[in-house]
Amino acid sequence: MVGAGLAGLSAAVRLAGRGAAVTLLESSAQAGGRCRSYMDPVLDMTLDNGNHLVLSGNEATFDYLRTIGAADRLVGPDDARLDFHDLGAGKRWTIRPNPGALAWWVFSRARRAPDTHAADYLALAKLLAPQGERRIEEAIACEGPLWDRLLEPFLLAALNTEAKSGSAALAGAVIARSLARGGNAYRPRVAHPTLSAAFIEPALAFLAARGATVRLGAPVRELAFAGDRVTALKVGEESVTLAPEEAVILATPPWISTELVPGLSAPDEFNAIVNGHFKIAPPPGLAPIVGVIGGTAQWIFAFPDRLSVTVSAAGELADKDREELAKTFWADIARVHGLAGGLPPWRIVKERRATFAATPEQNARRPKAATRWRNLALAGDWTATGLPATIEGAIGSGRTAVEALG
Repeated sequence: MVGAGLAGLSAAVRLAGRGAAVTLLESSAQAGGRCRSYMDPVLDMTLDNGNHLVLSGNEATFDYLRTIGAADRLVGPDDARLDFHDLGAGKRWTIRPNPGALAWWVFSRARRAPDTHAADYLALAKLLAPQGERRIEEAIACEGPLWDRLLEPFLLAALNTEAKSGSAALAGAVIARSLARGGNAYRPRVAHPTLSAAFIEPALAFLAARGATVRLGAPVRELAFAGDRVTALKVGEESVTLAPEEAVILATPPWISTELVPGLSAPDEFNAIVNGHFKIAPPPGLAPIVGVIGGTAQWIFAFPDRLSVTVSAAGELADKDREELAKTFWADIARVHGLAGGLPPWRIVKERRATFAATPEQNARRPKAATRWRNLALAGDWTATGLPATIEGAIGSGRTAVEALG
C-alpha cells in the first residue's frame, strides 16, 4: 500500500480486516494526507488543515468509521437544516428539508430559499439525467434566486470549482446522493474533536491491532514493471522485491502517481481552498455552519474553541497576504454573527492543490482503479469514483481498489 491518506487507509483497513498482510508506506511524517490535524504553535490549539464536511448519507464514509470504531466521532444537528446569510441583501434564512425522499418541503415557503418557487426545484431533477461531458451551465439555468441562494454555494463547495463551469455529471452525482434522497441523507457532519481523531488515529490503531506495518517517512520513488506485474518498489534508497502473490495499491496524489506509472492519465488542473481559524469561543446559540453569500467567506463553522472560515475554488485569494485575509474573513464573521471587538488570534491555512478541478475535461482524465498490471490498482479521490474530490470519494476509492485486485 503506497500512500496513507484516506484512500490508502481505507484500502489498508479493508484488507487488514480480511486478514491480509498489509504494509503501508507514506512519504511524509504523518498519515492522513489532506485529512490531517496538527498542533498550531501560534494559536496553541490543534487545528484541522481544512473544515471538511461529511453528509449523513455518505455510506462509504460511515462504513469505514464503523469498521475502525469511530462512527461516534462525527457530530452535527439532528436535521438537515442549512443556514444562510446574504450580506448584500441583509437577509437570513434556513432551508429545512423534510427527512424523507418525497420532497414536500419545496412547497413550503418557510422551508425553501426565499423568493423561490416549488417549480424552480425541478432544476435538481434535470441534473439527475445523464449529462455526458456537459458543464452545469449547459444543463440548467445558472441564475435566479434558487441558483444564487442554494445551488451555487452548495455546488461550489461540493466541486471546489466555479459552479457554472463544473461538471454537470459530477454535480448530478452529488445531488443523487444527497438532495434527491431526502433530508436524512444530508444532515451535515463534522469531525470531533479533530479530523485525525475521527479518521486517522482509529484507523492506525485498527491496523496495528491486526499486525499491519506502517512506515512513515518512506517515499516510494520508483515502481519496476515486468510483463503484467509490478515486480519491485524503490522505497527511499532501498529496493523491495515483490513476491508473486503480492500486490500494490497506489494511493498517492495524481502528480506523483503519473511519475510512477507509465502512460497514466490523470487530472492535471487543481483548485485551492483557503481556511481561516480564529481563536475565540463562539457565543452560545450560534448555528454550527452558516453559508455566506455576498462576502469573501463562503462558509463559517462554529467549533467549541474557535470560529473558522472556508473558501472553495479560492483562485487568486490563495495568493493574498495572510493578515489581509484574516481581517477580511473576520469582518464577514462579525457581520454574520453580530460580534464586536477586534481581530482575535488567527491562522490562515492555504491548500493550493486541494482538489482536481471538477470540470468535464478534468473528469474525463480520471483513471479507473484497475490497471493493465494485474497486481496494481489505483486509489484516490482523483480516480474515477463518479464523485468530485470528497472524503466519500476518497474512502470509496480505497474499497474499489481492493475489489479491483480480486
